[in-house]
Amino acid sequence: MMKAIFKLKKISILSIGLLMFGVSCSDEFLEVLPTGSLADAQVNTKDGVEGLLIGTYAALNGVFGNRFEGPNHWVTGSIMGGEANKGTDAGDYSTINPFQRYEHDPTNGDINNYWRGRFEGVVRANTVLKALAKATDIVPEDAARIAGETRLLRGHFYFDLKKHFNNIPVFDENVESIEIPLIPNNGDAWAQIEADFQYAFDNLPAENGAGRVNKWAAAAYMGKAKLYQQKYAEAKTWFDEVIEKGVTSNGLKYALLDSYPQIYNAENDNHAEAVMDVESANNTGSTQNANYFDDLNYPYNTGPDGPGNCCGFFQPSFELANSFRTADGLPLLDKSYNSSENALVNDYNIESDEPFTPDAGPLDPRIDHSIGRRGIPYLDWIPHPGKAWIRSQPYAGPYSPKKYIYYRSQENSFTDGSSWTRGYAIMNYTIIRFADVLLMAAEAEIEAGSLDKALEYVNRVRARAANTAHWVKNDDGSNAANYMISEYDSFPDKEFATKAVRFERKLELSGEGHRFFDLVRWGVAEEELNDYLNYESTLLVTKFGGASFTAGKNEYYPIPQSQIDIQGADVLTQNPGY
Repeated sequence: MMKAIFKLKKISILSIGLLMFGVSCSDEFLEVLPTGSLADAQVNTKDGVEGLLIGTYAALNGVFGNRFEGPNHWVTGSIMGGEANKGTDAGDYSTINPFQRYEHDPTNGDINNYWRGRFEGVVRANTVLKALAKATDIVPEDAARIAGETRLLRGHFYFDLKKHFNNIPVFDENVESIEIPLIPNNGDAWAQIEADFQYAFDNLPAENGAGRVNKWAAAAYMGKAKLYQQKYAEAKTWFDEVIEKGVTSNGLKYALLDSYPQIYNAENDNHAEAVMDVESANNTGSTQNANYFDDLNYPYNTGPDGPGNCCGFFQPSFELANSFRTADGLPLLDKSYNSSENALVNDYNIESDEPFTPDAGPLDPRIDHSIGRRGIPYLDWIPHPGKAWIRSQPYAGPYSPKKYIYYRSQENSFTDGSSWTRGYAIMNYTIIRFADVLLMAAEAEIEAGSLDKALEYVNRVRARAANTAHWVKNDDGSNAANYMISEYDSFPDKEFATKAVRFERKLELSGEGHRFFDLVRWGVAEEELNDYLNYESTLLVTKFGGASFTAGKNEYYPIPQSQIDIQGADVLTQNPGY
């Protein structure tokens, strides 16, 4: 099966070869110049430029096949944001271990791969723009579209780099490759990002074909960029336009899906909620075109009764599970969800063949679309058996991830089984989805003093979650748990509204790689993450005891030491605290 943009990946083998033209990352994006290149005549044509563009799209999925580098930020956004533990046990993929304790350092190879991968995306985009400028067989309309797509992709890569490392080198297609190693990491990334998104919005069509970016993806990303800079009034203007007029690249009016789990179902890709996503495909000759970055992130040792049959990473945290507790259908904004009275009943340290009664208290129904819990149906597989699907409960707790997991009915049709595990699914990962836009818009409305509008947006998201037809059901049709969710009657003041919107993002977007970056931009990372560590350490003592988040340091990742060694400490300055 091939989907959307990956239909074009049949020619992407050519694209990869073409990427050696102009500037190349090779093994280190600043270490060596290309040893060979194709002649200009082979790439400075419409077909050649389109091939280069497909190669740039491919970089959204990661470049070097390193799971840490994947687009879903499962480590840097979710684990670091307290939504999940690394999972499995201490010895497996141990280079991730320091991240969950905020003890990572500049020599970590995963950080270096992330830096390299995103700059590879930047370089691929610059290569497209250089070739486009020389091509003579492209009509102006196509040239504007190609440049718009390319600049939106480049803006995305720079946005990812900015929110991870803060201080980064910035260069465009006009900078010669020999000059790049001399560029310090003090560039105005926001100016470049905004310029790229503005150009994309001005030059892209609304409908551009499934799998390609369009002008409304650019508008949504511009609003997000403004929000990260606390330019709330400008962000509101962009979000207003997206909410009122935005359509997907295949022409669907942006809307919340009726069914929350359909967001993560490969059979429903390119849906009305997908503002910008990463396309995925199977049977292309490389599992890197599937969701290779998630191949470890399935319940452990499931056998034929569950997906993947590996590895037990990315286990949701106790704190996240408790956050789905409700009272009168509303979340507990005072954090009392972690109290002994409210914390979820779970099967921690209970064998799968021992009796267990699941939690009977009121819960937001999104919990069982997001977290695998013992006794609750796990998609169309069996009910989660608990400890039998967990590699080490004392190390990582009792829960399994549930988003972006394939269904039993989809094995070998919406999965790629050509590698070492069955766990290569092909649902698209949504970089931005419409619920995300609504909740970002709600933040901007609060800052504008429009609490009623913020209330409207939050309640739209909650109303979808309250659709009883799409709650998780037992085989007899009964609800799988005591689901209870209500809309807010009002936002009485700015403080309450802010808490409500931030908590709604936590529930709605859990496990999707946003949490850490949200906490940092809100300025609450130290408080929230140390509270998380203190709570989690009462249950996983050997893992989190003594861990802490350091303000002024851990908000950003260190500049990779290997890159500093290449360029020199007089060019790349290390981030504070490392």
